[in-house]
Amino acid sequence: MQSNPSQATPNRMQTTKRGAVENDLIQRHYQQNEPGAREALIESLLPLVQSIARRYEHRGEPLEDLVQAGCIGLVKAVDRFDPDRGVLLTTFAVPNIAGEIKRYFRDSTRTMRVPRDVQELRSKLTKTNDSLTVRLGRFPSVAELAEATGETLERVVEALQSSHAYRLDSLNETVGEDEELIGLIGNADENFARADTRLMLDSQLADLDRRDLQILHMRYTQDMTQSEIADQVGVSQMHVSRLIRRAVDQLRDGLSESAPHRA
Repeated sequence: MQSNPSQATPNRMQTTKRGAVENDLIQRHYQQNEPGAREALIESLLPLVQSIARRYEHRGEPLEDLVQAGCIGLVKAVDRFDPDRGVLLTTFAVPNIAGEIKRYFRDSTRTMRVPRDVQELRSKLTKTNDSLTVRLGRFPSVAELAEATGETLERVVEALQSSHAYRLDSLNETVGEDEELIGLIGNADENFARADTRLMLDSQLADLDRRDLQILHMRYTQDMTQSEIADQVGVSQMHVSRLIRRAVDQLRDGLSESAPHRA
């Protein structure tokens, strides 16, 4: 089929016009350093960002977010572009825009935010692992990866473990034959329910007489008999018994009064 000249000509004219505008802005920005030319150049290339972002819009992320990420790549491309290298700005910008969008996907699909330097080391380790596997005829050890990349063992281990940040394991996931992951985490602390009572008890203990508090400590913490306590304090065993009973009753009454306020 022959193309319709009446349709092809306007398209070519629009493309030529856009190219002329872009070349003019490039000259004004990079050669003449004209104020406002950089912003105008970036704005003129926004349709390119939108076009690239649409390639990824069916991966579950809002198109607006992808365009925003692509704009970051466009700004970086404009600032890094060297017109003397003989490469078109659009040609140079495309991989920068796409790369920033892909980086957005890497960051947003992780269940944990992994630092950029760890992500970059992880990518470097993947390439190093592949090359060492071919050269050694086996998978390299962590120490060999560290030596090949010039990184410490700790940094290599951290980067390798970061790959698990892409997903969360369900607590109901089966581990082994019939046990769920939640069963391996542990049980609730039996003393957890007593925490409030312990806090209230501490406040009541602070109100006790110093001698009564000392006697309770000797009786219930040091497990001393009433006779031993009497010898220590210098009173009769019967008096020690009365002091202990009085202190316990005071604590019990204080806890009973505080119980309604706990709810």
